Amino acid sequence: QVHLVESGGGSVQAGGSLRLSCAASGRTFSSYGMGWSRQAEDKEFEFVASITSGGVTKYLDSVKGRFTVSRDNEKKRVYLQMKNLKPEDTAVYYCAESWNGLGSMRVEGYSRWGRGTEITVSS
Repeated sequence: QVHLVESGGGSVQAGGSLRLSCAASGRTFSSYGMGWSRQAEDKEFEFVASITSGGVTKYLDSVKGRFTVSRDNEKKRVYLQMKNLKPEDTAVYYCAESWNGLGSMRVEGYSRWGRGTEITVSS
């Protein structure tokens, strides 16, 4: 059974930075794409970033240039570095593991999910 555990959430002022971490266990991490998504109150669920098993990344347009997704296969971790945070980034952020090595930006592309970590950005 794969477990994904997010950490690194918290409260920050607008313009600040946070780094989220997702620890994976249970199977060959390096073979799978990973993604970060978020759910804000009264907003649609959306993917913000993904990374393939080979390290190719994709981003939601609104976070391009501010968020960076990376992975450490030895540590079985995926990271989301966020800078210049805005109040509209406030949400619960979820880590997910793909069905394969691809990095989808769609829910159906993922087979395992973490429980989420909350970020609050104040103006």
